Amino acid sequence: MNQQRTGILKKIGLMLTAVGPGIFMIGYNIGTGSVTNMASAGSRYGMSIFWVLLLSCLFTFVMLVAYGQFTLVTGDTSLRGYKKHLPYGNWIALYSIFVLSLGEFLGLAGVMGVVSELVREWSRILFGGEGFSMILIAAVILSGCYYLLWVGKYSRFEKVLIAFVVIMGLSFVLSMFMVIPDPKDLLTGMIPGIPDEPNAFLIIAGMTGTTCGAIVFVMRSIIVAEKGWTINDLRQEKIDAFVSASLMLIISGAIMACAAGTLYRMGTPVERAVDMVKTLEPIAGRFAISIFVVGIISAGISTVFPIALILPWLICDYRGIERNIQSPMFRILGGLGLLAGLTVPVLGGRPVFVMIASSAFQATIMPVTTLAIMVMVNSKKIMGEHRAGFWLNTGMFATLIYAFITTYMGVVGLIDTFSPYFN
Repeated sequence: MNQQRTGILKKIGLMLTAVGPGIFMIGYNIGTGSVTNMASAGSRYGMSIFWVLLLSCLFTFVMLVAYGQFTLVTGDTSLRGYKKHLPYGNWIALYSIFVLSLGEFLGLAGVMGVVSELVREWSRILFGGEGFSMILIAAVILSGCYYLLWVGKYSRFEKVLIAFVVIMGLSFVLSMFMVIPDPKDLLTGMIPGIPDEPNAFLIIAGMTGTTCGAIVFVMRSIIVAEKGWTINDLRQEKIDAFVSASLMLIISGAIMACAAGTLYRMGTPVERAVDMVKTLEPIAGRFAISIFVVGIISAGISTVFPIALILPWLICDYRGIERNIQSPMFRILGGLGLLAGLTVPVLGGRPVFVMIASSAFQATIMPVTTLAIMVMVNSKKIMGEHRAGFWLNTGMFATLIYAFITTYMGVVGLIDTFSPYFN
């Protein structure tokens, strides 16, 4: 019996590692920023803008396929491809490094602020008193991540992230079933519409930025290269992209539904991350809250770890050098990135609304990364017989239109949000 159980677990493990790059992308994509964006949307509008999540995940699939296919055919990663094949490609690559690494490191500070605040509130609920120290919580998590960075290889990182993504997904889906919203609301939410409220544009752009983010596509080619896939793995790459986008939809939709099934009915919008715990606790009970918090912690850790690798990986991509995770550059830059995670726990937290604004800003980079890959995968000189076909081009064109629309929403939303401070 034990041998049979071991055999089943081994098969599950092999199945998960077969789509490792896709699950690694979920670690980048679904962190506390995504959790707070989806929870804020669900608490404010119920499931009425579920269509935004649906479209974002669809276009994420298209872009994962495009960037993965480019790398499998050419052997080049994204920034290297920009430099070699695009007009002003060197400047586009440098711009991408600056904007993506800056945005992600700022996000890392917010991630650890949210996670440490939630764990402290959770410990208050369970044990009473003031709860655990936010600084201690952040220090323990970041130290663990740095240890893995110091001794690890990509294959080990992949296994750790798979574990956290599985825990995160199960936690949020279980939480959703405990407070499941009206199925009619879910069906209605698939019909495009924009709530007539001041923050609607910013929320929609934030949902897009945290789901269909440029960093995911740029890093996709690096992760595919790290996996060691070749042109013979084109079919596997598409399956991997589909699994990744589908899980993003399920997990993010579960978070949104959980907030819609509780906070929306109460008329309690999420303004701070800790609101999700404080408000849900009397509705769902301690057990449900514990499951939800475990999901958020897993989301946070699965985001923190990849973010620490972003800058050194992008530099290696740009310079075309070996990605040696145990090299001094990775250890130093990764360590500095993780230290940024102590900023908010030490100096004070930042509200959910700022994280939404940050995600909305990330959405404004989408047109650049979409146009870049459209040019490269349509070049016969670069791609040969594997250049983009009708369906991939249709998907990329639709993604580009969607990127321009959500960029407009993000810019308008940011102006509306911050203009009062300048009057």
